Amino acid sequence: MATTTPDIQRNRRAKSASRPGDRIFSGLSRGSGITLLVIMAAIAGFLTYRAILAISKDSTNFFTTFEWNPAGNPPVFGIAVLAFGTVVSSIIAMAIAVPVAIGIALFISHYAPRKLAKPLAYVVDLLAAVPSIIYGLWGAIFLVPYLDGLNLWLDEYLGWTYLFDKANEGPARSLFTVGILLAIMILPIITNVTREVFLQVPKMHEEAALALGATRWEVIRMSVLPFGRSGIISASMLGLGRALGETMAVAVVLSPSFLISGHLLDPGGGTFAQNIAAKFNEANEFGRDALIASGLVLFVITLLVNGAARWIIGRRKEYSGAAA
Repeated sequence: MATTTPDIQRNRRAKSASRPGDRIFSGLSRGSGITLLVIMAAIAGFLTYRAILAISKDSTNFFTTFEWNPAGNPPVFGIAVLAFGTVVSSIIAMAIAVPVAIGIALFISHYAPRKLAKPLAYVVDLLAAVPSIIYGLWGAIFLVPYLDGLNLWLDEYLGWTYLFDKANEGPARSLFTVGILLAIMILPIITNVTREVFLQVPKMHEEAALALGATRWEVIRMSVLPFGRSGIISASMLGLGRALGETMAVAVVLSPSFLISGHLLDPGGGTFAQNIAAKFNEANEFGRDALIASGLVLFVITLLVNGAARWIIGRRKEYSGAAA
């Protein structure tokens, strides 16, 4: 009786499992995975314990209060403004960075000559390595003054949208400026990952589309983008993770205040990371517990964002590129 393919595969797995090197590698891999889960659980446990100590003494609602004064009597602090600022600035950054990053990645991988593509890719790699404090100093010294003209233009022509209605005078130290700065910071990360995914597209797919008479754009639309969809989502989530947790650049550029305003051009606002960096050194032990409680919220938001990305990728098999 002929041996079937499943039997052959089982025999190969059994032989592989009996080799010492394979057993060692399997044990190391399993141990690495377990260690990562233990570290994540330890971080979550520490944040939760310190957050409970702080929230239990908060005299107001932790999620809806527009004030941060854990040293008061009684203590008053909440994350409403911080959550709003973090989400809004990250949305602005993603809305700007993702389309631009995809365009740059397509240009490097499918349009630019090889002599131009390699230096351009190298420059993008270098931008990803620039420290955040450098971006923050550049934003405070160069970007903020030069955005005054753009803010006036947006106020004049798009002020009717309410979002771009500049209600208060002041320098461009707003959530809109923070969003632009974050977009510049996450652009290299999204571009690098997306470019590498686009370069993995099977050449036979592109050549087959060209042989059928497709234009360059039709090849990209039918072959490249479907194959790279999961990579685009993963790259976007990496960029979003940095935007959510960026600290120093936001702290240097933003003029913080505990007010929520729908006018994106008005100075003020705050984010989780910026608030922690600004108040941690001067806070007492209870104040640090309060800051850790806000850090726990940011931790949960990050986990939810990454979980949603994995769910989106796994929901449709064609996102993996298998059907490209």
